[in-house]
Amino acid sequence: MIKTRIAPSPTGYLHIGTARTALINYLYAKQHKGKFVLRIEDTDKERSRPEYEKDIIESLKWLKIFWDEGVEVGGEHGPYRQSERGGIYKKYIEKLKKLNIAYHCFCSEEELKKHKEAMLIEGKPAVYSKKCRTISKEEAAKRIAKGERSIIRIKVPENEEISFSDLIKGKISFNSSLIGDIAIAKDEQTPLYNFAVVIDDYEMHITDVIRGEDHISNTPKQIIIQKMLNIPTPRYAHLPLVLNKNKQKLSKRDGALSVMEYKKMGYLPEAIINFLVMLGWNPGDDREIFSLDELIKEFDIKKIQKSGAVFNIEKLNWYNSYYIKKANPQKITKLAIPFLKDAKLINQMDDDNFITKDQRKIDEKYIENVIKIEQTRIKTISELPELVDFFFDEVKPDKDMLIWKKSNQSETKKALSEVIELLLEIKEFNEENTQNALMKVAEKYGNGAVFWPVRVSLSGKKASPSPSEIMSVLGREESLKRIKNAKNLL
Repeated sequence: MIKTRIAPSPTGYLHIGTARTALINYLYAKQHKGKFVLRIEDTDKERSRPEYEKDIIESLKWLKIFWDEGVEVGGEHGPYRQSERGGIYKKYIEKLKKLNIAYHCFCSEEELKKHKEAMLIEGKPAVYSKKCRTISKEEAAKRIAKGERSIIRIKVPENEEISFSDLIKGKISFNSSLIGDIAIAKDEQTPLYNFAVVIDDYEMHITDVIRGEDHISNTPKQIIIQKMLNIPTPRYAHLPLVLNKNKQKLSKRDGALSVMEYKKMGYLPEAIINFLVMLGWNPGDDREIFSLDELIKEFDIKKIQKSGAVFNIEKLNWYNSYYIKKANPQKITKLAIPFLKDAKLINQMDDDNFITKDQRKIDEKYIENVIKIEQTRIKTISELPELVDFFFDEVKPDKDMLIWKKSNQSETKKALSEVIELLLEIKEFNEENTQNALMKVAEKYGNGAVFWPVRVSLSGKKASPSPSEIMSVLGREESLKRIKNAKNLL
């Protein structure tokens, strides 16, 4: 059975690049009727934080990337936090010691740094000098008992070719002489990255390791450890990195934000998923829109490109705009309410009712009607408060702005007076009937001389939805109040 994993470190929030890796692992596992595992690599005790682990879990759930085994879910191969697996690592380290493969290295950081610099000056590979290889177990034990600090290394054979067939990159080879003796642990129960990964992947029956290409240099080290322990090597696939538009490493400024930051900016999980999978992959045709279920059927890891994928925020906005337009207005309303609250445009009175900034009582249906007007125009939900603030707050139009460029104050005042008269006569106050009333006045004064001042009266803005759309939401009383206030300004 195919089994993949994502193993983030809780030393920061879930990065959008790690979410992409998680998604591809998830799709690959589901496509092969396999399992997807979430493991937390928290051996960095100083930098690991519970709040980061919580963010990782919440971010994956928000994206609907659910794991079959791992933290929270459990499973037969736990525990799923490295900090809880010390006894497991100790067993394998002791095995390597008995085989005379692992040894204690007492070299200080200063010694190692000087040796590395000397090797680089001579143009040689900066590998460990093997200085502590010949220290006997007895001497090592005495030095440790005295409190001398050490790490644990394994003896790597010289001039041995380490090869693997990458599912994306093809065959990749390294020479062991360029690697040197690998540091595998700080002590018997505190493994370093490459050792812990090997043990965890083996113990959790991971068959396919799919990760970023920045891990390629770790792969030969892990294969060496696997050979030392006589355990199977999983299949490897190294994803091209996500780059900025200048083909350089993605930075926060370019879009390298956490998943939850995108949520806070009003992006939908469907858009993020669709965007992430298309970074470096395509189905072989011009299709761009895929649901998660469709991706499970269509995804093919062999179609991932070898070169870096460019992060294009405009493309992400396009996807988000598409999914916002497609969504049920009730769904977008539920998502928009927190943004409107944060902007202090509404306060919630109870489950169904709200009070606007200008102290009008409204219900969720009113907010939904506002959303319907702007739903096809926005890229992110966070744009809404600025666009729709006039639906919830008092409007104080600028006197000069009320007058159409080809009209004058007197004519504008007359036009608004006639609009008010016709709006008062309308029996059913809806978009169609208010539009017809405005058109009737416009036949006399011209479209600009009527529609412009009515728009400004209602919204206080130069750019907004049409006056009839606005009035259909505001209703007769509020619409007339605003138009009368504007007329009085003139």
